[in-house]
Amino acid sequence: MAEPDPVIPDEKDWTWTLTARCEDCGLSAGEVDPRTVADRAYVAAEEWVQILRSSPAVEVRPEPGVWSPLEYACHVRDVYQVFDERVALLLTEDHPSFANWDQNETAVLKRYADADAEVVADEVEAAASAFVTRLRTVWPADFARTGTRSDGSEFTLETLLQYFLHDVVHHLWDVTGQQDGAASLGWE
Repeated sequence: MAEPDPVIPDEKDWTWTLTARCEDCGLSAGEVDPRTVADRAYVAAEEWVQILRSSPAVEVRPEPGVWSPLEYACHVRDVYQVFDERVALLLTEDHPSFANWDQNETAVLKRYADADAEVVADEVEAAASAFVTRLRTVWPADFARTGTRSDGSEFTLETLLQYFLHDVVHHLWDVTGQQDGAASLGWE
């Protein structure tokens, strides 16, 4: 199988989405009540599973250098896993440092473009289930716990969950083009 064109790496600092509405996907992540993220994470995962199982051209890139819906779904699966690990650290350590995660390198190493959509659908469901299960153990006082990303950005558990939700919703917009993913999933 021929190697796909390289994807243009996204190296933006998306932490701004915690203080402003994203004009692309429409989510105001910083306004999201962190107690609702578990339910929203579950609903978003189900949307991803539906895309993987019903889109006839899920592996086709819309244009060179842009991920296919399958590649975005692989990334989203990994987002659930990485954020589950980060939440676990926040709940068990005082002010942990999060390991660097290079999403572009991960896409190449894990060969997102060669993944099987049915397998990825199952993996998204499993990763979301584990993440949601962990979130259901969070107490309100836990939302103030802090940790630091490898680039120095500090998060509370609350802002980490808001940041996570934006990532998942934004990538639904990347794939569907539907603005205000939060409203389309019945959240607003």
